[in-house]
Amino acid sequence: MKTYPITKKVKQQAQLLALAGEPTRIRILCLLFENPEACVNEIADAVGCSIAATSHHLQAMKEHGLVTSERCGQTICYKFVPNAFAKKLKSIICE
Repeated sequence: MKTYPITKKVKQQAQLLALAGEPTRIRILCLLFENPEACVNEIADAVGCSIAATSHHLQAMKEHGLVTSERCGQTICYKFVPNAFAKKLKSIICE
């Protein structure tokens, strides 16, 4: 039987799944899947979290390549990165 060692890729995949498996992050991702771009305060209002907590979640997702950000005046706006993993994730968590 073939062996399946724990490789760097497997560890990265596990981190992404753990990251995306948190309930607030699932709601944030669904919002970003449905909206091309949203600012932190809009996301915080939509998911019922503080701006600080929302920013923390978004930063973690940004560090793992699930979202990108850009400054919009005095606030930061986010959008999801439409890679293969994100598309699969969308079909699992938002449909």
